[in-house]
Amino acid sequence: MAEGYRRFVVGLTGGIGSGKSSVARAFESRGVTVVDADALAHALTGPGGAAMPVIQAAFGAEFIDANGALDRARMRARVFTDPAARARLEGILHPMIRAESLRLANEAPGPYTILMIPLLVESGVARSRCDRVLVVDCPEEEQVRRVMSRSGLEAEEVRAIMATQATRAERLAAADDVLENGGDPADIDPQVEALHAQYLAFAARR
Repeated sequence: MAEGYRRFVVGLTGGIGSGKSSVARAFESRGVTVVDADALAHALTGPGGAAMPVIQAAFGAEFIDANGALDRARMRARVFTDPAARARLEGILHPMIRAESLRLANEAPGPYTILMIPLLVESGVARSRCDRVLVVDCPEEEQVRRVMSRSGLEAEEVRAIMATQATRAERLAAADDVLENGGDPADIDPQVEALHAQYLAFAARR
């Protein structure tokens, strides 16, 4: 059993634009609880978020917007060019996200829980937090196309973000299961159905 968790836990990850959210929705439609680490991070850094006093003390009031939330654009620019600042921010947020993920997963109904963690491989804790690692995979050119389409970023900007993440090969090497999402969105559901049956079987043996 994954460290601290009382039920079977599947870590869901993939690069930017790979389609993690679509896969998560397909699991949710089958009654599976999905704990989204990004959503938790946004709550922690929103107005009145639990992380905000610590972030202000560590980085200064200039990183707080008029509503008392994290100025995401300013912080993104800072940590993108300053590895020490990035490590400091992660040192604040990651323990809070882990604690809340654990609470939500242990309170969730059902035999297993999905933890959606975009940087699961990069964090180096996949094996301690998850019984299985599911990677949503698609070609890098498709990642770039999707992110450009939804965000308006230029290709070079998307590739710069991708360069800060694990490579496609590194994610696949860490995977127990791979969901191919490089083509028709309709291909997601049958793959999720098969994985769901597999995870129910694994969870029943615990």
